[in-house]
Amino acid sequence: MPDPRLDVLCIGNAIVDVIADAGDDFLEREGLVKGSMRLVDAEEAERLYDHMGAGRQVSGGSAGNTAAGVAALGGRAGFIGQVAPDPLGKFYRDDLTATGVEFITAAADVGAPTARSMILVTPDGHRTMNTFLGAAQHLPASALDETQIRDSAILYLEGYLWDPETPRYAMVRAIEVAREAGRKVAFTLSDTFCVDRHRAGFMQLLDTGRIDILFANQAEIEALAGVAHLETAVAEIAPKVETLVVTRSEDGALAIRGGERADVAAEPIRELVDTTGAGDLFAAGFLLGAARGESLDHSLRLGAICAAEVIQHYGARPEADLRALAGDLIG
Repeated sequence: MPDPRLDVLCIGNAIVDVIADAGDDFLEREGLVKGSMRLVDAEEAERLYDHMGAGRQVSGGSAGNTAAGVAALGGRAGFIGQVAPDPLGKFYRDDLTATGVEFITAAADVGAPTARSMILVTPDGHRTMNTFLGAAQHLPASALDETQIRDSAILYLEGYLWDPETPRYAMVRAIEVAREAGRKVAFTLSDTFCVDRHRAGFMQLLDTGRIDILFANQAEIEALAGVAHLETAVAEIAPKVETLVVTRSEDGALAIRGGERADVAAEPIRELVDTTGAGDLFAAGFLLGAARGESLDHSLRLGAICAAEVIQHYGARPEADLRALAGDLIG
């Protein structure tokens, strides 16, 4: 097997994030549940955009954030996702590639504009996401560059993209290509609503041995296992994958590989500002460690450092130098 050209190749929704401050009173007036993520249609997206305060734009989406985090650590990252040939699509490509991420998937006119997500951040740091998937949910298998997949040490897939049928087929094909090439496949459950909708499909991926590294937070792993107890859920799911990684917010994170287990504490922070992208950046650190053959503890610590940095400011992209923060953990 030739040496990989990329450390991590991420597949997910190509979404432009519009991030703005909002008070609890605004969420209440709009009938929004704080901390939730909902899908909206084009009409609701326009209505909410007109009502919310001024925001800033950044290329986002869970897997895109992870790819940007890998690049910020000095890793070689790529991204596959669908944008439309419109101004937001051009913004997404320019903004993501400026971080050092390879994004070569062609824009396509699929009858929908580039996706966008209105992210409302309350003073306590919680984010409420209102997402219009647009072109992102129309990623076809034909858009995959299979050579790019074969050239990547780890293929990383986001559970959010499993929902629409067309990109689900693309993800299944990407998994086949990666496994045929002897590469590792990582998958994140993304959200409990994804688990609730697709638990059978996710379990089939695990039971058929197509996932090597599984990422989940505590609520997601408990939902997948069908038990409201962390250690019981971990014991149920860990044997199904080579590596299980579970994040626990302020309680740190754990990883299990075979008979080995590692637990790390959360990194100390000055102030919690915005939790957007915490899991995405944690995955970036862990995946780069895994791609370089580092230990579970080493990879978990990288993830914790990245997550701690991103929750201390608005947005899901690092603002501080992640390589400097990681210090000796990055060679």
